[in-house]
Order: sequence, then C-alpha cells, then structure tokens
Amino acid sequence: MRDLKTILEVPAAATLVAKNRTADENGAGVDLQGFEGAVFLINVGAEGDVPSGTLFADYEAEESTDDVTYTDVANADLINESGENAGTMVRIDAAAEAPKSYLVGYIGTKRYVRCVYNITGTHTTGTPASVDVIKGFPRKAPTAA
Repeated sequence: MRDLKTILEVPAAATLVAKNRTADENGAGVDLQGFEGAVFLINVGAEGDVPSGTLFADYEAEESTDDVTYTDVANADLINESGENAGTMVRIDAAAEAPKSYLVGYIGTKRYVRCVYNITGTHTTGTPASVDVIKGFPRKAPTAA
C-alpha cells in the first residue's frame, strides 16, 4: 500500500465554502504554487429545487496566472469533466445527480484555480454545496509530519 498523506496538502483549500446556494457565485482563488497537480472536490447536497434541462447548476473551473483575471479551464486540462462547456466540471440537471460528491482533476499549468457556480433557471430553495481544492504532487515532500 502506498501513502497518500505525504503527497497531498490536507486540509483542502475551500474555493466555495459550504452553504445553501440560490445565485451565481465566484469562488476564491487557490494558489497552487509548489504543487504539480490538484483535484476539485465538489460536494453537492440534496437539491431544494427539482433540476431539469431548464433548471440546473454548473460547477465550472477557472484558472489564472495572477489571481485577478480568470479564464475557463480547457476541457483537455480537466480529468473527469462533464463536457458541457469549456471548464464545466459538473452539471446538476437531474435528481439522480445529487446528493453526491464529485472529483475532477486539474492538469493545467496556471498558478491559481477557482470554482464558479452558475445557475440556469430560478432556484428559489437552493442547494447546499461546497467545493474544495486538494493540492497534490508537492515539489517538496512530505507536506506534513
């Protein structure tokens, strides 16, 4: 068995803190300096509104070199993404998709990443959700004693 603790930065960095969401929101930037990889951990609670093709939520990955100007991550730089649009990691548009947790790997080269929560339709009740970034493959290991 191989040890993951020494190659992961734990606790994870929150880009979208846990709360009930009814509107679009830009997550906080997460600095990946000193690491060669990252994974987004998307935790989606039970939907308060019935998701459909006209009522859905997208969890999108963005990247930046300066933590100021962000652009969508190319799908080629995401592992296990939904393929809906550039940068879309997960789209929740059916009841079977929540509550659930999703892992999406980032293999891009930018220093900063964040998650953007975008909704389509009117979300009156909202959905509890959070997104963390777990940094991995440190240039200097172990990350913790």
